[in-house]
Amino acid sequence: MKFIKLRDVMELTSLARSTIYKFVAEGRFPKQVPLGGNCVAWVESEIHEWLEGRIAERDSTRE
Repeated sequence: MKFIKLRDVMELTSLARSTIYKFVAEGRFPKQVPLGGNCVAWVESEIHEWLEGRIAERDSTRE
């Protein structure tokens, strides 16, 4: 398991910081993991699963 920081999440998803936090608040994106103090990170595999879900959603609407 690997934790990744916001900058890496933004790079992987091409989403802006505000969009990521909006989606988290709406329950539409994996939640961050508190690491201590003000430091948070995301589980990399959960981000990849979320991306795969977007692809699957796209492909299911094409049929």
